Amino acid sequence: MKTHTGIGRRRFLGSAAAALGAGFWADRTLDAAVQNVNRNSHPSDLRITDLRVAVVKDAPFTCPLIRIDTNQDIYGLGEVRDGASKTYALILKSRILGENPCNVDKIFRKIKQFGGDARQAGGVCGIEMALWDLAGKAYGVPVYQMLGGKFRDKIRCYADTTESNDPKIYGQRLKARKDQGFTWLKMDLGIDLLGDEEGTLTHPLGTKYRQGDTVQHMFTGFELTEKGIARMAEFVATVREYVGMEVPLSADHFGHIGVNSCIRLGKGLEKYNLAWLEDMIPWQYTDLWKKITDAVDIPTLTGEDIYLKDHFIELARNHAVDILHPDLATSGGILETHKIGDSIQEFGVPMAMHFAGTPVSCMASVHCAAATENFLVLENHSVDVPWWGDLVEGIEKPIINHGFITVPEKPGLGVTLNDDAVKQHLLEPGYFEPTPEWNHEHSHDRTWS
Repeated sequence: MKTHTGIGRRRFLGSAAAALGAGFWADRTLDAAVQNVNRNSHPSDLRITDLRVAVVKDAPFTCPLIRIDTNQDIYGLGEVRDGASKTYALILKSRILGENPCNVDKIFRKIKQFGGDARQAGGVCGIEMALWDLAGKAYGVPVYQMLGGKFRDKIRCYADTTESNDPKIYGQRLKARKDQGFTWLKMDLGIDLLGDEEGTLTHPLGTKYRQGDTVQHMFTGFELTEKGIARMAEFVATVREYVGMEVPLSADHFGHIGVNSCIRLGKGLEKYNLAWLEDMIPWQYTDLWKKITDAVDIPTLTGEDIYLKDHFIELARNHAVDILHPDLATSGGILETHKIGDSIQEFGVPMAMHFAGTPVSCMASVHCAAATENFLVLENHSVDVPWWGDLVEGIEKPIINHGFITVPEKPGLGVTLNDDAVKQHLLEPGYFEPTPEWNHEHSHDRTWS
């Protein structure tokens, strides 16, 4: 007699017995297959229960770390941008409580209206980082994998280098960076180097260059003379003697000088083949940036204070600058910055990345850089902070090794905090204390009628 499936009774019973006999081995095979699955996490049932803060100081800047807790035994780490207030994140807590953190884009669209340019975006971006960390942990994959995979295993870095008014000392410091293994260098090159040397600057009488720091460049009345340009060019020439012409050398912090001075200075520096001229004027002035870019045969760059992709796309579409430079902790977080890279690539524009925080935000930038094809190089301000790498565990040390960071392969951002190390460098008392006072912050948030 046959069953309705056409399998003979004897054959069926024999097969069942064999299966039972192999049960022990099947169980062991199943255990091996799922050994890397996070058994504490059921992604569809995951819910946000708390947002807590610990503020790190001198890293080298003040950096509020955030931790998003859930109803399961996993949490996500993020970071409010360097120099910003933890309140930018705390005010958003009531908007994310009860949400499934794996719905990263949904939550980002809900809170992105509360971000703004520069540090004002810190809360939105810090939360977005932590959501990706949570999602990666829930599904057991690194963040870069959720962005579509990686283009590179190591991320090239350049390092902030302490300035000196003596070009020989500055050249030696930059040469030391090269000897450390950095394959891309950056220097500050501002009108402060001119000091009070007569005949180098034209400016309203009675004013000093520092008095213009809070006034946008075009409105200060400060202009470089030919002598001033020559002095700054001589400074770069000396630095190049120490580091050579082969290594890319970027320049930043020129001072608040007018557009025409920017152009004339750029022309005066052309023979030193700088990798880029950074933030010569504020990013908002697309037409003025294009005027500078078209006039100077050195790449121009801006973007560290821009929030969301729209303005990056405008600058790229108009070829107003040659390279765009988002800071992931301002530009909208991991996914938005990945979108920025992909969008500007359509116009032939590469993406460098600004960064000046703890290893938490650093790893967010690393995952984004790994997954973005037109990425060039990532900044780091903390090479000379001896305890910076101690703040996290679970990653290859030193974090920056011969000028590169290895992309983490562990779930989420790939790092955990070294609690003891972080506690040694707090700005204020309290370490991820509960924040119930922010649970019910509310307003009618709809931005349309």
